Amino acid sequence: MLKTTLLHPQILKCCAQAGHHSKILIADGNYPAASKIGPRAELVSLQLMPGIPTVGQVLRAILAQVPIDVINTMGIEPTDEYASAEDPPVWEEYRQILRESGSTRELQPIVKWDFYAAVESTDHVLTVQTADQALWANLLLSVGVRTP
Repeated sequence: MLKTTLLHPQILKCCAQAGHHSKILIADGNYPAASKIGPRAELVSLQLMPGIPTVGQVLRAILAQVPIDVINTMGIEPTDEYASAEDPPVWEEYRQILRESGSTRELQPIVKWDFYAAVESTDHVLTVQTADQALWANLLLSVGVRTP
């Protein structure tokens, strides 16, 4: 039995094989994971039931195992029908998770269509599709390096 917080074998394997700049997408339940994916990426469909698990729960597990250099959110174009004047509420949850993990990284939004293009990169190694129902909950993580 593993002593880590992350127990899913396929996710562990992909994280272990990821190198600097590899990309890990934690997708919400609305994300088109089957069609917006990198050519080398593995897809883990982790939806158990609506809302379980959330992107935040998966983020906690991955942050405990993998150094992260960049955390991109799916940015919202002002003309999008789901746009609001403020950041989506779930982004504050992510900021709290980052603080709790000891990370000094900031969320960096990428506008939706550019986000899709970033995911379709050859650096994309893993998508974890969650059942999160929050709007704009997708996160694209860029793996960092292990430092002494």
